[in-house]
Amino acid sequence: MDVEVNALALNVTIPAHLRWTDVRRGEEFTLQTLTVRLLPGGTPAAKAYGRPTAGGRGAYVSFPVPDRPELTELIEAAAARAAGLWAAAGRS
Repeated sequence: MDVEVNALALNVTIPAHLRWTDVRRGEEFTLQTLTVRLLPGGTPAAKAYGRPTAGGRGAYVSFPVPDRPELTELIEAAAARAAGLWAAAGRS
């Protein structure tokens, strides 16, 4: 069967010790999750999402993921875990 998959995505919680803050429009956000997508060419792309550090009901805003080895490791580990979960789901 010829099946075309346009995109794959996974959501990953950023462990507390890897979280960081960033500022958008004068408001500081704590980055808490990553959304990792596999683009059609096979290249992964990640965005970080967070909430205002001061709390409240602020928007859930995306930020670029810094080029840090420990974040790259997290993304690679999440992709491997996701692949294992998909493979296991296919066997049931």
